[in-house]
Amino acid sequence: MKIVVTVKQVPDPNATHTLEGDNTLSREKEAVLDPGDECGVEEGLQLKEAHGGEVVLVSMGPERAKDAIRKGLSMGADRAILITDAALAGADALLTARALAAAIKGESPDLVICATESYDGSTGMVPPMLAELLGVPQLTFAKKVEIDGSTVKIHRQTADGYQIIEAPTPALVTVTAAIAEPRYASLKGIMAARSKEIKQVGFADLGVDKGEPAETIEGVVDAEARKAGEVIEDDGTAVDKIVQVLTTAKVL
Repeated sequence: MKIVVTVKQVPDPNATHTLEGDNTLSREKEAVLDPGDECGVEEGLQLKEAHGGEVVLVSMGPERAKDAIRKGLSMGADRAILITDAALAGADALLTARALAAAIKGESPDLVICATESYDGSTGMVPPMLAELLGVPQLTFAKKVEIDGSTVKIHRQTADGYQIIEAPTPALVTVTAAIAEPRYASLKGIMAARSKEIKQVGFADLGVDKGEPAETIEGVVDAEARKAGEVIEDDGTAVDKIVQVLTTAKVL
Protein backbone atom coordinates (compact mmCIF):
# COMPACT_ATOMS: atom_id res chain seq x y z
CA MET A 1 0.00 0.00 0.00
CA LYS A 2 1.07 3.58 -0.54
CA ILE A 3 1.00 5.82 2.50
CA VAL A 4 1.43 9.60 2.33
CA VAL A 5 2.37 11.39 5.54
CA THR A 6 2.11 15.17 5.65
CA VAL A 7 5.00 16.75 7.54
CA LYS A 8 5.98 20.28 8.44
CA GLN A 9 9.05 22.13 9.61
CA VAL A 10 8.21 24.23 12.67
CA PRO A 11 10.16 26.46 15.07
CA ASP A 12 11.86 24.45 17.80
CA PRO A 13 9.29 23.98 20.62
CA ASN A 14 12.11 24.48 23.14
CA ALA A 15 13.07 27.91 21.78
CA THR A 16 11.66 31.35 22.65
CA HIS A 17 9.45 32.65 19.85
CA THR A 18 8.74 36.14 18.54
CA LEU A 19 6.30 37.61 16.04
CA GLU A 20 7.06 39.43 12.81
CA GLY A 21 5.58 42.84 12.00
CA ASP A 22 2.64 41.19 10.20
CA ASN A 23 1.85 39.11 13.31
CA THR A 24 3.17 35.89 11.82
CA LEU A 25 5.57 33.69 13.74
CA SER A 26 9.26 34.42 13.20
CA ARG A 27 10.98 31.44 11.62
CA GLU A 28 14.56 32.66 11.66
CA LYS A 29 15.58 30.50 14.62
CA GLU A 30 16.29 26.77 14.62
CA ALA A 31 13.48 24.72 13.13
CA VAL A 32 12.65 21.03 13.48
CA LEU A 33 10.24 18.37 12.25
CA ASP A 34 6.90 18.91 13.99
CA PRO A 35 6.77 16.46 16.95
CA GLY A 36 3.21 15.49 15.99
CA ASP A 37 4.37 14.65 12.47
CA GLU A 38 7.08 12.38 13.89
CA CYS A 39 4.27 10.28 15.36
CA GLY A 40 2.55 10.25 11.97
CA VAL A 41 5.74 9.10 10.25
CA GLU A 42 6.21 6.36 12.83
CA GLU A 43 2.68 5.07 12.32
CA GLY A 44 3.16 5.12 8.56
CA LEU A 45 6.35 3.11 8.90
CA GLN A 46 4.70 0.55 11.18
CA LEU A 47 1.85 0.08 8.70
CA LYS A 48 4.36 -0.33 5.89
CA GLU A 49 6.23 -2.95 7.89
CA ALA A 50 2.99 -4.83 8.50
CA HIS A 51 1.47 -4.56 5.01
CA GLY A 52 4.30 -3.63 2.63
CA GLY A 53 4.38 -0.68 0.24
CA GLU A 54 6.03 2.70 0.62
CA VAL A 55 5.84 5.83 2.76
CA VAL A 56 5.97 9.17 0.97
CA LEU A 57 6.39 12.43 2.88
CA VAL A 58 4.69 15.57 1.54
CA SER A 59 5.56 18.99 2.93
CA MET A 60 5.13 22.66 2.11
CA GLY A 61 7.70 25.21 3.18
CA PRO A 62 10.92 27.03 2.32
CA GLU A 63 14.06 25.35 1.01
CA ARG A 64 15.32 24.81 4.57
CA ALA A 65 12.33 22.51 5.22
CA LYS A 66 14.47 19.80 3.65
CA ASP A 67 16.23 19.49 7.01
CA ALA A 68 13.00 18.41 8.70
CA ILE A 69 12.11 16.14 5.79
CA ARG A 70 15.50 14.43 6.07
CA LYS A 71 14.66 13.42 9.62
CA GLY A 72 11.55 11.62 8.39
CA LEU A 73 13.57 9.98 5.64
CA SER A 74 16.24 8.90 8.13
CA MET A 75 13.51 7.25 10.23
CA GLY A 76 12.69 5.08 7.19
CA ALA A 77 10.35 6.94 4.82
CA ASP A 78 11.10 6.14 1.19
CA ARG A 79 10.97 9.53 -0.54
CA ALA A 80 9.50 12.99 -0.21
CA ILE A 81 7.86 15.88 -2.05
CA LEU A 82 8.54 19.47 -1.01
CA ILE A 83 6.24 22.23 -2.22
CA THR A 84 8.33 25.36 -2.04
CA ASP A 85 7.59 28.74 -3.60
CA ALA A 86 7.83 32.34 -2.41
CA ALA A 87 4.24 32.78 -3.61
CA LEU A 88 3.13 30.48 -0.79
CA ALA A 89 4.78 32.44 2.03
CA GLY A 90 2.24 33.13 4.75
CA ALA A 91 -0.35 30.83 3.15
CA ASP A 92 -3.50 30.30 5.19
CA ALA A 93 -4.96 26.88 6.05
CA LEU A 94 -7.11 26.65 2.91
CA LEU A 95 -4.32 27.51 0.47
CA THR A 96 -2.02 25.11 2.33
CA ALA A 97 -4.60 22.33 2.03
CA ARG A 98 -5.13 23.06 -1.66
CA ALA A 99 -1.42 22.91 -2.39
CA LEU A 100 -0.96 19.69 -0.41
CA ALA A 101 -4.00 18.12 -2.06
CA ALA A 102 -2.67 18.89 -5.53
CA ALA A 103 0.66 17.20 -4.73
CA ILE A 104 -0.97 14.22 -3.01
CA LYS A 105 -3.46 13.53 -5.82
CA GLY A 106 -0.56 12.74 -8.11
CA GLU A 107 0.49 9.95 -5.75
CA SER A 108 -2.95 8.24 -5.53
CA PRO A 109 -2.25 6.97 -2.00
CA ASP A 110 -4.26 4.34 -0.13
CA LEU A 111 -3.87 6.26 3.11
CA VAL A 112 -2.98 9.81 4.08
CA ILE A 113 -1.73 10.36 7.64
CA CYS A 114 -1.68 13.79 9.29
CA ALA A 115 -1.02 15.02 12.80
CA THR A 116 -4.17 16.32 14.49
CA GLU A 117 -2.74 19.85 14.36
CA SER A 118 0.61 21.53 13.77
CA TYR A 119 2.72 22.82 16.64
CA ASP A 120 2.99 26.36 15.27
CA GLY A 121 -0.48 26.98 13.84
CA SER A 122 -2.49 24.70 16.16
CA THR A 123 -5.68 25.31 14.16
CA GLY A 124 -6.37 21.69 13.21
CA MET A 125 -8.05 22.96 10.02
CA VAL A 126 -5.75 21.62 7.31
CA PRO A 127 -6.48 17.85 7.68
CA PRO A 128 -10.30 18.10 7.30
CA MET A 129 -9.90 20.55 4.41
CA LEU A 130 -7.42 18.16 2.82
CA ALA A 131 -9.81 15.21 3.15
CA GLU A 132 -12.60 17.24 1.52
CA LEU A 133 -10.36 18.35 -1.36
CA LEU A 134 -9.14 14.79 -1.90
CA GLY A 135 -12.70 13.47 -1.75
CA VAL A 136 -11.89 10.82 0.85
CA PRO A 137 -13.37 9.98 4.26
CA GLN A 138 -11.50 11.22 7.31
CA LEU A 139 -11.02 9.40 10.60
CA THR A 140 -9.76 11.69 13.34
CA PHE A 141 -7.86 11.57 16.64
CA ALA A 142 -6.65 8.01 16.13
CA LYS A 143 -4.67 6.36 18.91
CA LYS A 144 -4.56 3.06 17.00
CA VAL A 145 -4.86 2.27 13.28
CA GLU A 146 -5.65 -1.10 11.71
CA ILE A 147 -5.75 -2.04 8.03
CA ASP A 148 -7.84 -4.98 6.81
CA GLY A 149 -7.77 -5.27 3.04
CA SER A 150 -9.41 -2.13 1.70
CA THR A 151 -10.75 -1.05 5.09
CA VAL A 152 -9.04 1.19 7.64
CA LYS A 153 -10.21 1.07 11.26
CA ILE A 154 -9.19 3.49 14.01
CA HIS A 155 -9.58 3.51 17.77
CA ARG A 156 -10.02 6.80 19.59
CA GLN A 157 -10.78 8.06 23.09
CA THR A 158 -13.35 10.83 23.36
CA ALA A 159 -15.18 12.65 26.13
CA ASP A 160 -18.14 10.36 25.44
CA GLY A 161 -16.18 7.12 25.55
CA TYR A 162 -14.02 4.79 23.47
CA GLN A 163 -14.89 4.64 19.78
CA ILE A 164 -13.92 2.30 16.95
CA ILE A 165 -14.56 3.75 13.49
CA GLU A 166 -13.88 2.33 10.03
CA ALA A 167 -13.97 3.54 6.45
CA PRO A 168 -12.95 2.26 3.01
CA THR A 169 -9.61 3.28 1.57
CA PRO A 170 -8.42 5.63 0.27
CA ALA A 171 -8.91 7.60 3.46
CA LEU A 172 -7.28 10.27 5.59
CA VAL A 173 -6.41 9.64 9.24
CA THR A 174 -5.29 12.16 11.85
CA VAL A 175 -3.25 10.72 14.69
CA THR A 176 -2.57 11.78 18.26
CA ALA A 177 0.72 11.60 20.14
CA ALA A 178 -0.55 8.37 21.74
CA ILE A 179 -0.42 6.55 18.39
CA ALA A 180 3.25 5.53 18.62
CA GLU A 181 6.59 6.45 20.09
CA PRO A 182 8.73 7.79 17.21
CA ARG A 183 11.81 5.69 16.57
CA TYR A 184 15.31 7.12 16.69
CA ALA A 185 17.05 7.34 13.35
CA SER A 186 19.97 4.94 13.12
CA LEU A 187 23.31 5.97 11.66
CA LYS A 188 22.51 3.77 8.68
CA GLY A 189 19.17 5.54 8.27
CA ILE A 190 20.78 8.97 8.50
CA MET A 191 23.32 8.07 5.83
CA ALA A 192 20.65 6.50 3.58
CA ALA A 193 18.46 9.62 3.85
CA ARG A 194 21.10 11.63 2.01
CA SER A 195 20.45 9.72 -1.20
CA LYS A 196 16.66 9.51 -0.96
CA GLU A 197 14.64 11.64 -3.35
CA ILE A 198 13.13 14.96 -2.27
CA LYS A 199 11.18 16.16 -5.28
CA GLN A 200 10.71 19.92 -5.30
CA VAL A 201 7.66 21.43 -6.95
CA GLY A 202 6.66 25.07 -7.31
CA PHE A 203 3.26 26.67 -7.02
CA ALA A 204 2.89 26.86 -10.80
CA ASP A 205 3.47 23.09 -11.08
CA LEU A 206 0.39 22.33 -8.98
CA GLY A 207 -2.21 23.99 -11.18
CA VAL A 208 -3.81 25.67 -8.16
CA ASP A 209 -5.43 29.10 -8.23
CA LYS A 210 -4.12 31.11 -5.29
CA GLY A 211 -7.27 33.18 -4.88
CA GLU A 212 -7.98 35.50 -1.97
CA PRO A 213 -7.00 34.49 1.59
CA ALA A 214 -9.82 32.75 3.45
CA GLU A 215 -8.43 33.92 6.78
CA THR A 216 -6.39 36.88 7.99
CA ILE A 217 -4.80 37.88 11.30
CA GLU A 218 -6.65 40.92 12.61
CA GLY A 219 -4.47 41.38 15.69
CA VAL A 220 -2.57 39.71 18.49
CA VAL A 221 -2.97 40.46 22.19
CA ASP A 222 -1.32 39.03 25.28
CA ALA A 223 -3.24 36.33 27.10
CA GLU A 224 -4.96 37.52 30.24
CA ALA A 225 -2.84 36.92 33.32
CA ARG A 226 -4.21 34.31 35.65
CA LYS A 227 -5.88 35.90 38.67
CA ALA A 228 -5.26 34.78 42.22
CA GLY A 229 -7.89 32.44 43.55
CA GLU A 230 -10.16 33.16 46.48
CA VAL A 231 -9.25 31.57 49.80
CA ILE A 232 -12.20 30.59 51.97
CA GLU A 233 -11.32 29.94 55.60
CA ASP A 234 -13.47 27.48 57.50
CA ASP A 235 -15.09 29.59 60.19
CA GLY A 236 -18.17 27.41 60.29
CA THR A 237 -19.77 28.96 57.22
CA ALA A 238 -17.27 27.71 54.60
CA VAL A 239 -19.70 25.26 52.99
CA ASP A 240 -22.30 27.98 52.44
CA LYS A 241 -19.68 30.30 50.95
CA ILE A 242 -18.39 27.59 48.60
CA VAL A 243 -21.91 26.78 47.44
CA GLN A 244 -22.49 30.50 46.79
CA VAL A 245 -19.28 30.76 44.74
CA LEU A 246 -20.16 27.67 42.69
CA THR A 247 -23.72 28.93 42.15
CA THR A 248 -22.42 32.29 40.93
CA ALA A 249 -20.09 30.46 38.54
CA LYS A 250 -23.11 28.42 37.36
CA VAL A 251 -21.37 25.19 38.30
CA LEU A 252 -24.32 24.26 40.50
